[in-house]
Amino acid sequence: MLIIGIAGGTGCGKTTVVNQILNELPEGEVGIISQDSYYKDTSHLSYNERVAINFDHPQSIDFDLLETHLKMLRAGQAVDQPVYSFVKHNRTGDVIVTQPRKVMIVEGILILTHPSLRDMFDIKIFVHADSDERLIRRLKRDIAERGRDLDEVLSRYQNTLKPMHNQFIEPMKEFADIIIPNNKYNTVAIDIVRTIINNRL
Repeated sequence: MLIIGIAGGTGCGKTTVVNQILNELPEGEVGIISQDSYYKDTSHLSYNERVAINFDHPQSIDFDLLETHLKMLRAGQAVDQPVYSFVKHNRTGDVIVTQPRKVMIVEGILILTHPSLRDMFDIKIFVHADSDERLIRRLKRDIAERGRDLDEVLSRYQNTLKPMHNQFIEPMKEFADIIIPNNKYNTVAIDIVRTIINNRL
């Protein structure tokens, strides 16, 4: 199994890069694991307590479960990927049954910050985008899809997102095998990753 980690700041376009990589690859050969599914269970907290959590800090992620699931997939076992609600700031109780594939892509802003998880990746990719561009994308997404208002998104960006990005996410570039600038469509980098995957398949 080839395990690819794709990291980068919020709104950098990781999902776009994943979709570009998946495009033209054989259907059913590549699986996706999202870090967003592995926010820690916060059922024991009130809604107001959950809202106050810094979700951009590595401590918010259940890395133990994510590693366990990757090891199970590599051993040929299916896993129950949790489903997370950004509206309720908690897991929903539902799961997505994820089958092992020849290639597993793990994507998320913090996946390169955890050394033992990082060591599991055969290829580490960092998607880079301009900070203004990332903020604009985050604003559009959180207001349209996650029920946030403008003040809430901007406040979270200033108080947690930006400082956490500078402290934890941006420094992870040094561990990346490939850095993809995503301010425009980068066909060369995508083609390199696709070629590596096709060789493994």
